[in-house]
Amino acid sequence: MDNQPYNPLHGITLKTIVTELEAYFGFDALGKEINIRCFTHDPSINSSLKFLRKTPWAREKVEKLYIKNKHRIAQSKQ
Repeated sequence: MDNQPYNPLHGITLKTIVTELEAYFGFDALGKEINIRCFTHDPSINSSLKFLRKTPWAREKVEKLYIKNKHRIAQSKQ
């Protein structure tokens, strides 16, 4: 039985979310969308993951941005 049938992030790792957002927006635009240091000052996927795993409010913002742009990200990969 699937415990999260309506969760749009079910089965998607944080690493996948950050990697796809970075590929779609780039760190410059991502830092403008979500003004957090891990995107604006010497950004990298690994440093962003480390910060986001420790900071629930920032992770929530990143997840919301991913959900909002999920269809655009999927289209850009085709």
